[in-house]
Amino acid sequence: MSSIHTTWGYIAAGLNGVIGLWGVLMTKRERIPNAFYWAVGVAIVGLLAQILIGIFVMSTGVDPGNLHVFYGVVIAVTFTFVYIYRSQFRKRPALYYGLLLLFTMGLGIRGIMSFGRNF
Repeated sequence: MSSIHTTWGYIAAGLNGVIGLWGVLMTKRERIPNAFYWAVGVAIVGLLAQILIGIFVMSTGVDPGNLHVFYGVVIAVTFTFVYIYRSQFRKRPALYYGLLLLFTMGLGIRGIMSFGRNF
């Protein structure tokens, strides 16, 4: 399960980056295609699945380090705040979701880089 968490970490971060960039590039478009919303959903579910897999791996006794866990928690909290403020995202969805996914990609990359490190 640990290898799935490791491999999926790279995939989830890359997926968030590509879809986030797609959203930022579509900022000026008047109509956003439905495929973009599906892609955003896949990217968010992918990172949330990564967090759940990480929790399962930690329960088996693997110590990922405090910083690695910290970035996972920050990603979960970020998605929580996005859910709370989702009505604000309707104003400019491509830009806001694009920036959100780029931000979570950065958090994911920092989480990957900080595996095994403590504060």
